[in-house]
Order: sequence, then C-alpha cells, then structure tokens
Amino acid sequence: MNHSDMPSRFGFHSLPFTREIRVADRFVHELYERPREYLRRAVDKRMSGALIAPAGTGKTTLLRALMDALPESRYRVRYVKVTDLSKRDLCREIATAVGVAPAGTYPTLVRRLQERFANDLDVEAVRPVLFLDDGHGMRPEVLGILRILTNFEMDSRLVLSFVLAGQPPLSRLLGDERLKDVTHRLAHCATLRPLSRKETNDYIVHRCRIAGSTSVPFDGGAMPAIYEIGRGNLRATDHLALQALELAHDAGCDVVDAQHVTEARRLLWP
Repeated sequence: MNHSDMPSRFGFHSLPFTREIRVADRFVHELYERPREYLRRAVDKRMSGALIAPAGTGKTTLLRALMDALPESRYRVRYVKVTDLSKRDLCREIATAVGVAPAGTYPTLVRRLQERFANDLDVEAVRPVLFLDDGHGMRPEVLGILRILTNFEMDSRLVLSFVLAGQPPLSRLLGDERLKDVTHRLAHCATLRPLSRKETNDYIVHRCRIAGSTSVPFDGGAMPAIYEIGRGNLRATDHLALQALELAHDAGCDVVDAQHVTEARRLLWP
C-alpha cells in the first residue's frame, strides 16, 4: 500500500521517526546533554575523551551534537569511522579525512599527519579534533597510534584531541595495559544507556512534535507496548513507532494501539 499520505493522516508535515534529524531537533535530555558537555570540556582543555554506548542508544547523534558545540573558528573536527584496521589503514583513513595524501608507508603517513596537526595548531590557529567512531573493533596495538599522533617531535604539547566512540567492548579495550598512554590522555569517559519508560514516552512525544503533529497518535496501550518491546533503545523505538504508524494507516485507523505495535514487532523481527 502507498504510504506517501501516511504523515498527513496523523497530522505530520514530515515522516516521523526517521534517522534523518537535525541536531537542533534532537531529543534534548540530561542523559545526552551532560556527556556532551563533559566531552566538550575535555576538548576545550586540550585533552581527549571517550564515549561508550550500546548500539542504538544515540551515540552518533551525540557526536553530531558535540561537533555542533565546537565552533569552526577554534576547532577543525573530522569524523572517521574505524573498524578492525591495520596501523597503515587507520592512518590512511585519518589522512583522507583531514585532507592529507593517503599514500605511502606507515611512518610516512604518521609524519604527514603529525605535520598537518601541528600546522593546524600553529599556523591556522585551530585545534584539530578527531572523532573516531566504532572504536570497539580496533586492536590495542592499532589504537596505540593515537599516542604517537597526539605528540609531535619533542614538543610536550598535545597537538591533537580525539573522541573515541564505540560499543561497550571499548571499555575493556581501554583497560588494556598496552593502551595506558592513550587512556592517560582521556579527560572524560562518557556512557549512554537506554531510556526509561517515562523517557521513552517523552521521546515519542518529542519526535511527533518535531514532525509537525500537535497531538500524539499513540493511545494509552501503544506507548507502554513500544517500551516493553524496545526497552528504551532509540533505534528500536523509532523502527517500532514508524512501522506501527504504517500499520494503523493501512487499517484506516487514526490512532496507533498496542495491537499495531505487536504486529510491527512481528514484521520487523520475525
């Protein structure tokens, strides 16, 4: 069935519960604003930070909000999605992100990156900041590169700040003895958790509001059902809410009920 008219049926001016959301329209809550502020302060002190969060709990949105809080006049922020890379490949990914030629040997790449970061700081008067996402999949010996990149020659300054983000295994990784020189550069390690029942309700109301609805098209049974199934995970909540809205639309209903949510779960996760 055509769902193009679904938003208007429920009073939305845009499709709700999608991943495409402006930073200004994010769900503003202490759960996210406090770690964002702590990480901003870490970077402001010329240190680094870490963000550890289960999948689907708002890690990427928080990183975008943090980037928005670091003015371009003072910071040069670059985002790099890292996985299980070799030392050379990690340097190549970082080089591409910061506009350095990604060719050459590992020592050559390290030298180019160090020079770029020092140039940003000394010549262009902006502090380079790297956001390294999905760091939980990296090997300790590869993440150890961050110690080398943050220092330049015999200079005692830390020429680079980084925010290392990843899922809970990142916590164990940072406890590795081989990374103690990296963890010493972390001024703060922030964590995220799933939403509570009330927070989930508030989140659903917020997402409906920014999509243009003056009312919430979920009845008294639908909201608890979404929480019981999604357990406060933002990604699961978005998927359930959107699928349930489409089912209600197909059934000619103006309000989503618990049955629509249950059916949405069956379709999403058979």
